[in-house]
Amino acid sequence: MQYLDEFINYILIEKGLAKNTALAYRTDLNIYLKYLEEKSIDYKTISHLEITDFLWYLKISKSGHRTICRMIESIRQFYKFLISENYIQTDPTTYLSAPKIPIILPDMLSIEEVDRLLNSVSDTDKISIRNRAMLELLYATGLRVSELISLKFSDIDINECYIKILGKGNKERIVPFEEKAQLYLKRYLKIRKRVNSEYVFLTKLNKPISRIEFWRQLKNIALKAGITKNITPHTLRHSFATHLLTGGADIRFVQEMLGHSSISTTQIYTHVSQDRLQEQHKKHHPRG
Repeated sequence: MQYLDEFINYILIEKGLAKNTALAYRTDLNIYLKYLEEKSIDYKTISHLEITDFLWYLKISKSGHRTICRMIESIRQFYKFLISENYIQTDPTTYLSAPKIPIILPDMLSIEEVDRLLNSVSDTDKISIRNRAMLELLYATGLRVSELISLKFSDIDINECYIKILGKGNKERIVPFEEKAQLYLKRYLKIRKRVNSEYVFLTKLNKPISRIEFWRQLKNIALKAGITKNITPHTLRHSFATHLLTGGADIRFVQEMLGHSSISTTQIYTHVSQDRLQEQHKKHHPRG
């Protein structure tokens, strides 16, 4: 457990990973080390075959592909750390291969559905005006909902239309937004109470809006708009990325906007975009 604590400190401080990521590593490795303890296996001298047995144990315990892949990555990084610190001499994960994960295409809205969603929000009260500003900004930038609700005035240049985001792994990026989002953001700020809060989006009680509360508001708006899809704040992020790629945007630009550290994460949206194009081809081509 001493080495596990050292490893967690290493990925937090030296690698700059987010606290939630470090927590996921700790959770995975606690499961792994507990299994080894029950089997009386020394994690320093464990063999490749014994690690494979552990992964098989996860599989028959109904763990999903993604869980097993994440576990493999956690174990790999742990042993990589142990090697780098000279705590062990041989890495048992060298030839460990992860199962292939089937591509699960994210839910998304069409451009028409996004327009319907946004236009269904009235501007008759403060909460509605706030909601419209949040949704416009979410679709204009592809922010994560956690990034949206934690926006501070110091993060936004409303006149130049850009936001400074400190995303996962404490990586900073600059995200532009367009004039329509600027219009609704200005409208909201005009009616927002002058309270002593650095956060942009507030509740009726002048507290920063929570993820759950925004999700609840979004569900009600989608219901009003007649959208029956299982919509979440992340749906607008998916829609934003897919619509950019379908419109011809460079994938590197989309990667930068989303704050993905690896382009492979962004590439899932190219599958969504291709499926959409194939669907349209079959629908409209004479021989489709």
